[in-house]
Amino acid sequence: MSETSEQKMADALEWNYTSPLAGYENSPPLPDERTDDGKSYVNNQTGVKSVAYERFIEPLDNGRRGGFDIHVYYFQNNPQQTQYARELWQRIRHEFPELRIYTFWDRPVGPHPVAMFEVNLFTPAQFGAFIPWLAIWRGPLSVLVHPNTTHEDDVPHELERELKNHTERAIWLGERIPLDVGRFKSLVAAFKRAESNKGE
Repeated sequence: MSETSEQKMADALEWNYTSPLAGYENSPPLPDERTDDGKSYVNNQTGVKSVAYERFIEPLDNGRRGGFDIHVYYFQNNPQQTQYARELWQRIRHEFPELRIYTFWDRPVGPHPVAMFEVNLFTPAQFGAFIPWLAIWRGPLSVLVHPNTTHEDDVPHELERELKNHTERAIWLGERIPLDVGRFKSLVAAFKRAESNKGE
């Protein structure tokens, strides 16, 4: 049974969110002036680009795991999707050999309910090149893009981070495929029970 929109919204309220304006509280007011196109706004220019152009922001993993995992899904019982997915996997290995590209699975694995393959991205430049490319070349396939965050995240336990990264922070290209996050949720609940029992 899939979650309703109301259930998803309620789940989202369980997380804490830092204000997006943290660190910009004392910035000059933003102008109301529009650019020549009449639609977009003029912004205060500082001459300094965001560090996010050069390095993933914290708490994204800039280390061994990489900042983002890309899961490309296909229905393994559909011959056309299977062929397209295999050809896409091969094309990615040819065109982006610097990326980490994993097994071409022919069955569901982990929380992934259909077959897939995975690609890791380690830099904003890789993300900026690969995601637009994949938006065009993914064809009939659905793609989950999720962050990998480190212990500096506002979510204290690794299992909770994994759950949040695969759900709340997920970005989808194409149709969203519901993940089987029941195992994440049960492990998180067991961890929280164990933690609360320690305090007694």
